[in-house]
Amino acid sequence: MFGKKTETTLSPGLSAPPKPASVAPQHHVPVAGAAVPDLKVAAKPTGMAVEPAKPSADQRQKSESYYDIKSTIFNALIDAIDLTQLGQLDREAARDEIRDIVNEIISLKDVVMSIAEQEELLEDICNDVLGYGPLEPLLARDDIADIMVNGAGAVFIEVDGKMQKTGVRFRDNSQLLNICQRIVSQVGRRVDEASPICDARLPDGSRVNVIAPPLAIDGCALTIRKFKKDRLRLADLTKFKSITPEGAIILEIVGRVRCNVLISGGTGSGKTTLLNCLTGAVDHDERIITCEDAAELQLQQPHVVRLETRPPNLEGEGAITMRDLVKNCLRMRPERIIVGEVRGPEAFDLLQAMNTGHDGSMGTLHANSPREAISRLESMITMGGFSLPSKTIKEMIVGSIDVIVQASRLRDGSRKITHITEVVGMEGDVIITQDLFIYDIVGEDANGKIIGEHRSTGIARPHFWDRARYYNEERRLADALEKAEQRNKPMN
Repeated sequence: MFGKKTETTLSPGLSAPPKPASVAPQHHVPVAGAAVPDLKVAAKPTGMAVEPAKPSADQRQKSESYYDIKSTIFNALIDAIDLTQLGQLDREAARDEIRDIVNEIISLKDVVMSIAEQEELLEDICNDVLGYGPLEPLLARDDIADIMVNGAGAVFIEVDGKMQKTGVRFRDNSQLLNICQRIVSQVGRRVDEASPICDARLPDGSRVNVIAPPLAIDGCALTIRKFKKDRLRLADLTKFKSITPEGAIILEIVGRVRCNVLISGGTGSGKTTLLNCLTGAVDHDERIITCEDAAELQLQQPHVVRLETRPPNLEGEGAITMRDLVKNCLRMRPERIIVGEVRGPEAFDLLQAMNTGHDGSMGTLHANSPREAISRLESMITMGGFSLPSKTIKEMIVGSIDVIVQASRLRDGSRKITHITEVVGMEGDVIITQDLFIYDIVGEDANGKIIGEHRSTGIARPHFWDRARYYNEERRLADALEKAEQRNKPMN
């Protein structure tokens, strides 16, 4: 079914290039006229020797000989199959067919390699044809937070908040660009010289950014922000010591009683994860509309409408911005509006929505503290071309935002919720805030891990107390604040 018209049949519907009689048994068949090294390995093999105690495939640097052999077999495979027909099979059936034909090619070309090496080669080639190539082992790992590809030969990962260089590499920059195009095409986007910057997502919701040549000088720069397969909840954050149990209860109540929340933090601080956790407290009978550049939120509720921005087409037209989505939300009868990340003039429309009956709306932005988050909101509204007096903008912020939650990634790689802050009002031209919880850094241990503690500031009746009472949550709120205060007191 997939093969070229040859007499040698590999498996039902498959065929491989026949082995010419003129080829000596000690030499391989050149593929498509390409000059490649001899694949026949002598009694004392070079390059493909079996090494004891090999590290994992995604950490090991494979030899150049391995890549030469893989390239030759891959080219022969492409000549032997019909990719259009292959695409009609489900993934597992396609993998089986590819494995069969690769085994035949290895046999026909007299390649000598161990069973482990052959299995590794089979898996690599299946990933190249059906998946994301060398990235597949990294994407399968659940302990990786970020994958950063800086050209074909340099792949870094983030594990436990720390950067690590891997032994993973691509065949060349063309293979890397093809895989980038495969990723972005799944969500109807493109990356090429005409449109070298692209945001996309993987099927599991992981966020992808690609910047291609000529903007990226050393080959495509691909960044993937991975999400854990198991969705985190507020209870999980207490296990990781990102927040105390009392702080988690406060956050749950904040989400439940429909406070308008702004989540602030730096890159990789866990803003999106925290937003996902907060939405877990939302009632299941509420209509939620999300607006994102690349849809990555994983809400648990049944009534969720997910919207995503759209880049311009080849003619530079047809772009749908975040502001267009937020404005359109108001016509869709939302009860809550959630903006994945506030970056520009959509801040004005989000504040307008929060201030006009859409209580419980949420958003994230980049800032290093709650005060900076307020200043950034002001700046984004001003840069959007709104000629409003500064005091008017501040009054709008005070009337819209109830709580600011600050997330931070500390220098030891750990992620903490460092502030739960209320926006209380104004005194003159100054916005007044009060902290309910803060994280104090005490020092570090012998291993370089940060030692700190979350503590309550002693406020017994927050500004959103009346809202909590309206939702019958005032008792739970009072108990959580009291326990947090008791935790602060030293034991006698």
